[in-house]
Amino acid sequence: MPDGRQWRIVFMGTPEFALPSLSSLASTGKEVVAVVTQPDRPRGRGRKLSPPPVKVLAQELSLPIWQPEKIRDPAIVSRLADLAPDLFVVVAYGQILPPALLGLPRLGALNVHASLLPAYRGPAPINWAIINGETQTGVTTMFMDQGVDTGAILESRIIPIKETDTAKTLHDRLSKLGADLLIQTIAGLKDGTVSPHPQPEAGASHAPLLTKSDGLLNWSRPAVELARLIRGLDPWPGAWTAHRGRSLKLFGGRTGSAQGLPGQVLGLDTGWLHVAAGEGSLLVAELQLAGQKRLAASEFWHGQRLEPGVVLGT
Repeated sequence: MPDGRQWRIVFMGTPEFALPSLSSLASTGKEVVAVVTQPDRPRGRGRKLSPPPVKVLAQELSLPIWQPEKIRDPAIVSRLADLAPDLFVVVAYGQILPPALLGLPRLGALNVHASLLPAYRGPAPINWAIINGETQTGVTTMFMDQGVDTGAILESRIIPIKETDTAKTLHDRLSKLGADLLIQTIAGLKDGTVSPHPQPEAGASHAPLLTKSDGLLNWSRPAVELARLIRGLDPWPGAWTAHRGRSLKLFGGRTGSAQGLPGQVLGLDTGWLHVAAGEGSLLVAELQLAGQKRLAASEFWHGQRLEPGVVLGT
């Protein structure tokens, strides 16, 4: 049924991925009655207390900001109920919403997820789509339920994954696409042209949280897998190997056809460091030794006095 009323929206989000969605809601005149985001946290080498990106944007937009330590705190649930929201919009908030909150808005809790659900449910769908060699991905809007990204789907939109995509470049494209889809979905709900439908179980997969250990390169694996791992973990947590007993991060992975002992440095060619893998060779654009800045491969080559035959991973 078409609904011509202005909806009272509570926005929940925390990292940069959520920024285009909040910005689009504000620029299209939606009534955002509160922005809920994570508390300020210590960040960087100095561990300085820093606000999450969504808080910074909400301040610029002069929107009311809430930063509860625990969203399931009954006092917070009660305060949110007092706002009488029609809709929650949740974009990478970072805390699980309890049933008492999911049932609070008149229309439900609308989530923007960075995958083509039911594929890649979970917290790291962008990274795993690249790592697993997918050729396309997308964004999905859904009404949240108590499961992990299992709610009824509203709409989705597909984009290709480029061979040069890193997690960062794909993240940026998907965050903008998600914002566009969010506005389109709300418009469709209001005029009655969009309705939820259950997720199929066929094709369901999980995208678990990443840790630093996921980035350890196994040089006996094919170069094509190593290149995808490097791009899928860029910028965080980063793909890494050992070099003279220190951690070495690698960026900008491509594949070549040269052969050698796995992990063996083959040379520097047209600005790329060539390293032998289990099948083929890996071409690396940039490197970062632990405690030092990120360097182009040619700078690293000369600065670290690399030469053909050196074996990485030791």
